Amino acid sequence: MTALRKTEPGQADVAAGGPTAGTEGPVELKDRPVQLRGSPIAKAMLRMAGWRLDFEGLPGLQGVLAVYPHTSNWDFPVGLTAKWAMGLPAAFWGKDTLFKVPLFGRWMRWLGGVPVDRNNPRGIVGDMVQRMQAAREARQFLWLALAPEGTRSLGPGWRSGFYRVAVQAGVPVAVVHLDYGRKRIWVNTFLQLSGNAEADMAAIAAELDGVRGLRAEQAAPIRLV
Repeated sequence: MTALRKTEPGQADVAAGGPTAGTEGPVELKDRPVQLRGSPIAKAMLRMAGWRLDFEGLPGLQGVLAVYPHTSNWDFPVGLTAKWAMGLPAAFWGKDTLFKVPLFGRWMRWLGGVPVDRNNPRGIVGDMVQRMQAAREARQFLWLALAPEGTRSLGPGWRSGFYRVAVQAGVPVAVVHLDYGRKRIWVNTFLQLSGNAEADMAAIAAELDGVRGLRAEQAAPIRLV
């Protein structure tokens, strides 16, 4: 298991997204200076469905939410309700074909969706890195929510888009538990990645140990592919 180094309260230089490349592993960010007001209705909906949401705020104005596991169509409505309950206006990537459907595509954009052409996946990473950097310079809010597995079916591992955006833009990653076993959505672990992919992914895997999807057998191993 990879040990996490933790920031002490007040270490804003790291929490603000400073690069940590060359360090031995990721740094866990403990401060939560960005507080949000969520929807009481969405919070009540989660409670009625038996879910517990653990969220105490964000370490900065920009970052990436890596949601795991993604094994069912139910993940989207559960995650969307949690987004409203947190008051988190996160963007997300979606298949470009979905955005071409009349009305549905407009609704997806309203939710924060960003269309992705899967035949050209490299372009979206570079574009998002630039957006993150511009948002940091302008002190604007921009968090990107992704399911790194990229599919509900069993795959060989995690796609690297979330990792490359976080490292290249110098923003933290929220390791989000979508845990059907405990009926818990955990958004309280934030890591500033080091650029050492092996150490970073080992820490993420340790954090997600025991988290179960609705169809647990379809959860991908936590490694970059």
